[in-house]
Amino acid sequence: MGQIFPRNANMLAWLSIFAGLLLAVELTLILAVYFRSNYFRQINVAIEQPVPFSHQLHNSTLGIDCRYCHVSANQSAFANIPATETCMTCHSQIATNSPRLALVRESYATGQPIEWVKVHRVPDFVYFNHSIHVNKGIGCSNCHGQVNQMPVVWQTQAFYMGWCLNCHRNPEQYVRPRDEVYNMDYVAPANQLELGAQLVREYGIMSPDQLTNCWVCHR
Repeated sequence: MGQIFPRNANMLAWLSIFAGLLLAVELTLILAVYFRSNYFRQINVAIEQPVPFSHQLHNSTLGIDCRYCHVSANQSAFANIPATETCMTCHSQIATNSPRLALVRESYATGQPIEWVKVHRVPDFVYFNHSIHVNKGIGCSNCHGQVNQMPVVWQTQAFYMGWCLNCHRNPEQYVRPRDEVYNMDYVAPANQLELGAQLVREYGIMSPDQLTNCWVCHR
């Protein structure tokens, strides 16, 4: 009986299996890189909102404090999006007929909230308490970047686990005086490590061993 398969059939089979496995590994790596990329997470991508709101104008030019709009930033696990009534406190008197604010006036008249687009995101399986970070001396710009320079807000950090752990392992490098938390132009002093270590003790911040415990962020 003649030979059905050529002599190199076994080699071709093994090469096919190897090529398939290699392709699977490459696809896995490509997907892993893509999902961790700044492109996928929209880092440094300005997020358009239903109403064109400029933090640069309101915070930097007009000097409005973060807490005027985000009143629960130091009181709650979540930093609130301001209610339309907050906007109308000023805009019932200023730019009252601006077409750019038509949706704000409509929301105020109908009681229907504006559907703002969320910019800064952490995974659903991560527990993040906004107030504890603010009250322990972590500045707004540490996580949100120079929002006071953004006409349209974008996310500056991907909030990877490693990025968060770097702060939890070395809090003295990032903690600032509480009266500087909302200072978007704050620059760490030359003696940051000395000052930070003092503030860590003064603010009762947990040790790195405790801060890096899984239950702190995953509950």
